[in-house]
Amino acid sequence: LALNPWDVVLCISGTIISCENAIVVVIIFYTPAFRAPMFLLIGSLATADLLAGLGLILHFAFVYFIPSDAISLLTVGLLVTSFTASVSSLLAITIDRYLSLYNALTYYSERTVTRTYIMLILTWGASICYGLLPIMGWNCLKQPSTCSIIKPLMKNHLIILSVSFFMVFAVMLQLYVQICKIVCRHAHQIAVQRHFLASSHYVTTRKGIATLAVILGTFASCWLPFAVYCLLGDYSYPALYTYVTFLPATSNSMFNPVIYAFRNQEIQKVLWSVCCGCLSPTLPFRSRSPSDV
Repeated sequence: LALNPWDVVLCISGTIISCENAIVVVIIFYTPAFRAPMFLLIGSLATADLLAGLGLILHFAFVYFIPSDAISLLTVGLLVTSFTASVSSLLAITIDRYLSLYNALTYYSERTVTRTYIMLILTWGASICYGLLPIMGWNCLKQPSTCSIIKPLMKNHLIILSVSFFMVFAVMLQLYVQICKIVCRHAHQIAVQRHFLASSHYVTTRKGIATLAVILGTFASCWLPFAVYCLLGDYSYPALYTYVTFLPATSNSMFNPVIYAFRNQEIQKVLWSVCCGCLSPTLPFRSRSPSDV
């Protein structure tokens, strides 16, 4: 099989994704202080993206070195599971951020821990079910005319995944709009209580909204082109279109550790301690709200 440059780029992308998210997973797993709900959700996101990166690497290896329909189903199933879990984890983090602001007084309670575990179970349960569909027979190996832009996924399967993505995106958009309103209201109240100038209130509000815009804008710019193409595209379309839209979608898993993990001050402390040994990872950290992550 002739080597496709696009597959090489996806394999390199998968390697970078795996390395980035492996660092996050190891830090959260081996640091006792990171057992708060927000870190569990970040760990879920990093695990999903780590599996996505490994899936890209395995897909490349099996396609060019061990071509097999059965192995193709396994690798595609792994990619569907991991990317679905990644998007679902982003939704769970958004819900957690919103509730931490909306119910700030009751957020640090056993109820929050229980809710977090329920979200994790639903996230991974639904993702595994989506990923098992091709393996359980919902594939187009025997009927090529039913194939989607990604073989061996069926067109109907990809449509369901795309519609699910748009539903997740709509919920995230609505929640971030509500978060913006809460942030603006809190900034105004603090400015009034402390007699800050209007310019200070404006700067604080603008910074918060800009952060949320970067988070949602990155997610949308990465996944929307591929989701739209999944609905409109057909198996007869040139493979180039699939690569051009799928590559930005995979890059979202590359941006997630930077946005959700490496910006967190507690995780930064552990990273510095690993690099220079200037801080013990077992030291207790100040528990920050998810809105600061």
